[in-house]
Amino acid sequence: MNCRRSKMLHSGLSTNAVATRRREAWLSFGRGIVLMLGWLALTTGSDCGLARGFGQDSAGSATLVQEPQVDEGKAKKTDKKSGKHDRYVRVQKDDKGRVVSMDTSTITFTKKLPDGTELVVELIGVVHIGEEDYFAAFNEQFKKYDALLYELVAPEGTRVERRADDGMNPVAALQKGMMSALGLQFQLEHIDYSPSNFVHADMTPEEFGQSMTENNESVAKMFFRTLGMSAAMGGSGGEAEMLRAMLSSSEDRIYRLRRSAANQLIKMDVGMKAWEGDNGSTIITHRNGKAFKVLQQQIDAGKKKVGVFYGAGHLPDMERRLIEDFGMTPGEPQWQRAWKLRADAE
Repeated sequence: MNCRRSKMLHSGLSTNAVATRRREAWLSFGRGIVLMLGWLALTTGSDCGLARGFGQDSAGSATLVQEPQVDEGKAKKTDKKSGKHDRYVRVQKDDKGRVVSMDTSTITFTKKLPDGTELVVELIGVVHIGEEDYFAAFNEQFKKYDALLYELVAPEGTRVERRADDGMNPVAALQKGMMSALGLQFQLEHIDYSPSNFVHADMTPEEFGQSMTENNESVAKMFFRTLGMSAAMGGSGGEAEMLRAMLSSSEDRIYRLRRSAANQLIKMDVGMKAWEGDNGSTIITHRNGKAFKVLQQQIDAGKKKVGVFYGAGHLPDMERRLIEDFGMTPGEPQWQRAWKLRADAE
């Protein structure tokens, strides 16, 4: 009898252990998906990046106007230390210690020129899904620049004329799904890319694909690295928080999901490692190199106030380039709310 009871107890413990491991594996997988989506939201324009880099047809996502091509050469590669991510995205708390918003920043860099004038470059961080008034504020902000550089992996000189609702590339589909779950808006549906001061400053699809090949990168490697990092981050309580938010039926469900997602995706220092290949990353380092070739062109053309509008994940590396390569001095972050994280937040 005692032997049978011992076997039954051991069997029950084994079953429970297996069930626990399965639960942890699924939670880790789910968190990995959230991390992947979040980091894409911070680093990759929904109509560009990975999908375009692998030759996806952009028809149905946007109508593109191609301007004369300029040979920019290969993007600058670097492994130097970048700025801090928390200067460009943060979770803000109120005086009660409750998280109330996820914010992105604009940071102004200045330099006195030999002719006595001042060069101003502003790095404008964005998360590609956000509140409607978040994007409306950007449209007003962009009016003050002599040139506004924007990201879009597309042919040289591309401008976005309109946004269609039908047809999406895989990255846009992922971001649309995240947008719907979190009750947020889509960047390309609210940012006006038509003003004459907008300047395309990103890789072509051919450059993007070639850079990934030469740098030994692939989407599969990125995905499995993200899952591995998700597993390594286990035990932080994030799994339970995410599960409670997903299963919640309360009116606060969307805000609980937002808080859970925000707490995961602000961990960019960890997340950016998933994108790295043999020499930096195409999605961050090499695209930034191309963007800054365009920045130099605009400065050479006499533009004195330039904005660089890119996913917040790009900006620490851009900050390093402005300081080390352009000799500019950074100011303090000016914050703007991207996501409201509580229904009662002001």
